[in-house]
Amino acid sequence: QVQLVESGGGLVQPGGSLTLSCVVPGFILDYGSMGWFRQAPGKEREGVSCIGTRDDSTYYADSVKGRFTISKDSVKSSVSLEMSNLKPEDTAVYYCVVHRDAWTPCHPEYYGPGAVVENALWGQGTQVTVSS
Repeated sequence: QVQLVESGGGLVQPGGSLTLSCVVPGFILDYGSMGWFRQAPGKEREGVSCIGTRDDSTYYADSVKGRFTISKDSVKSSVSLEMSNLKPEDTAVYYCVVHRDAWTPCHPEYYGPGAVVENALWGQGTQVTVSS
């Protein structure tokens, strides 16, 4: 069941930039950590990044460190992912996720390899294509 509204995907050339945004219903402090997953064709879903709602802790997958930046806006109840120096291997459908449990931290346990996401809200997914 899709409950988050995402925007910002599209087609970009290698080396280009895109920013994804996701609006969360209500107040972000009502939720646990927020973040992004992605899934490329024929590949497993991969956690990309997260940010805490009660602190500013962040996590980034090794593949995007130094290129992606996650941020949150408490006034707009949103989370954004700024992506720069995009590579063809970043091509995927990107999904916003917000944990319903207000005490779920931003931690590799919930977003890293093999993470199991439970009790969470998901976005509908937005396509990011990096191609010349």
